[in-house]
Formats: sequence, structure tokens, C-alpha cells
Amino acid sequence: MNPDMNDMNPQGPRRGRRHEGRGGPRRGGEGHRHGGGRGRGRRAQRGDVRAAVLTLLAEEPMHGYQLMQTIAERSEGRWTPSPGAIYPTLAVLSDEGLVTLAESDGRKLASLTPTGVQHVEESRATWPNPFQRDAEDGAGPDLHALTRDLVEAVRHAARTASDAQRERLAEVLTSARRDVYRALVDETEA
Repeated sequence: MNPDMNDMNPQGPRRGRRHEGRGGPRRGGEGHRHGGGRGRGRRAQRGDVRAAVLTLLAEEPMHGYQLMQTIAERSEGRWTPSPGAIYPTLAVLSDEGLVTLAESDGRKLASLTPTGVQHVEESRATWPNPFQRDAEDGAGPDLHALTRDLVEAVRHAARTASDAQRERLAEVLTSARRDVYRALVDETEA
């Protein structure tokens, strides 16, 4: 018996998901935080891009790629904003006069203007820490880290497994995905 995953979703049937296939949501869909949001479908809550950018630029000027990497490091890999989040944010901050974008080695280096420095000093205390784990993420095991470890193991196995081992791994992964959804259903029915 292969239960319909829509019936197992505690939030009801999935509607309007153009990019779903057998494996579930694709990159950028609900539940993915890389490039804006892995987990729980809360892309905007992963971190405040504006606050993160301003906080980091208060420390030192950075290129967009450096900002993405530093945010990923400070959030311990839980949040890596995409270029589609960083560069428009930098453009808006530049339009607001808080950031200057200067050409450096063929890349744009962002730095705070004096107005930007003043804005950060006056406002930082009111911003939540954009790199901190969500309160709801803090309870229980770190599922993101466990998932990351599993993906690493699967990547290793994909490079080294025999055909028979690959078949067995496919069964294990398919079963694990079903078990994850079943755990959600079991919890909501209890």
C-alpha cells in the first residue's frame, strides 16, 4: 500500500505545486531553505536579509557572494540566501542611501555609507538576530543537521556502491521518506 502523500500532509492537500514530481517539492518550493528557505515552508522567516546584510556590512565591506557565504556560516548552514535575495536587497539599500556599491576587481563591493552606519547603530537593537535559530527549530533534535549528514552519506554511497547496493539504498531512502510522512500523521492523530 502506497498512501497518498497529500492525505498524509497535516496541512491538507497540496495545491498549486507546479514543480512537484515523485520526490516531493523541488528547489525553491515550500520546505526548501537553500537559497531562501529550507524547512517548514517559511522562506521569509529564515532570516531577515536586510538585517543580515546591514549587520555584516557594519563589520566590513563585502561582495554579494561573501555576504551569502557569511550568512550561511553564521546561521550554521540553516540559511543561505540566494543571489535573488542578496542583490535586490543591496540595490534597495543603495537606493535608500544606506549602502554604496563600488566596482572592485570586476565585482561590486558593498559598504555602508555614513547614513547606513548611523541607521545600523540606531536600529540594530530592535532587529532580531537574523542568524539565530528559530525558537521552534531549537526544540528537539537538529533535523537539519541530521538531514545534512544523511545527504553526505548518500552522496558517498552513490559514488562507491555496487549495483546491488544502489538498489538496497533506493529501497531504504524510499522507505525513509514514507516514514517521515507517517511520523507526521501519527503525531497529529495521537
